[in-house]
Amino acid sequence: MADVARLAGVSSQTVSRVSTGHPGVVEATRQQVLAAMKELGYRPNSAARALKRGEFRTLGVIVFTLATTGNSRTVEAIASHAAREGYAITLIPVAHPTQDGVLGAFTRLGELAVDGIIVIMEVHLLDTANLTLPVGVPVVVVDSDAGTRYPVVDTDQADGARQAVRALLDLGHPTVWHVTGPAESFASERREKAWRSVLTAAGRPVPDLLRGDWSAESGYRAGRRLAAVPECTAVFVSNDQMALGVLRALQENGRRVPDDVSVIGFDDLEDAASYLPPLTTIHQDFAEVGRRCVQGLLAQIRDQGGEPGTELVPTTLITRASTAPPRS
Repeated sequence: MADVARLAGVSSQTVSRVSTGHPGVVEATRQQVLAAMKELGYRPNSAARALKRGEFRTLGVIVFTLATTGNSRTVEAIASHAAREGYAITLIPVAHPTQDGVLGAFTRLGELAVDGIIVIMEVHLLDTANLTLPVGVPVVVVDSDAGTRYPVVDTDQADGARQAVRALLDLGHPTVWHVTGPAESFASERREKAWRSVLTAAGRPVPDLLRGDWSAESGYRAGRRLAAVPECTAVFVSNDQMALGVLRALQENGRRVPDDVSVIGFDDLEDAASYLPPLTTIHQDFAEVGRRCVQGLLAQIRDQGGEPGTELVPTTLITRASTAPPRS
């Protein structure tokens, strides 16, 4: 900065004002300083400036996997909304969801200097005392049952599942089979419990559960089993990718959708409307989840909130061509 000031014939304070975009600089002087910066290859040291004011304009994101639709879409939304607020994000993947893994990620983010951290916790880990997060760091958690300990933002998993099951019962199906996700997944558990509770409350039989791993291939394996059950006329699948596999298996085994079997998914992927047939599904508003995460974290950073509790983002049933009343 001193070199730029000497070359431009101004004070270091004027150089500082130009580098920060301060409006109180005469335009001719500003251009003179900018020319000196260009000639010397000078770039303002944002890290030093951040240390001086104690604000880094960066949010950390800890995530256990980007392979699932929910996680990848949520990270995308967080990055987008952070940018609108003038923040960058630093993403730290954690290979193993353990206490050591999460604490290691917090340590790395501390070294990289972030203002707050969003933890995308797809698995059951914060739900018990098995894992605690460092105190004194602004934190928002996504997709977890830890609302009594941390601020949590999540899709209303249970209500989405209830909408799906009730829609199939309202069409006249005697019961609804379910292809769920991994046992360790919080979202999978919430959707499974809601499926079971709706059937029980309606006095309908609860079929045996079929478990997948979120992939289309696991949905295909479950669909082959369902195709061999003549009384199966309706299936709620815990995500759209597994639903794609279910659709393929049913079609290959002579069970037409929706004439013989109705299918509802969960997520509302961009491709869901192009499935054959177009998939009836539960829409998750990932953009809103990301927005609320960023706003909640910024509120903590600015000392305007951050109490424990769960904020649920509503879901919507999107009706397409994969559902119909059962044949007489």
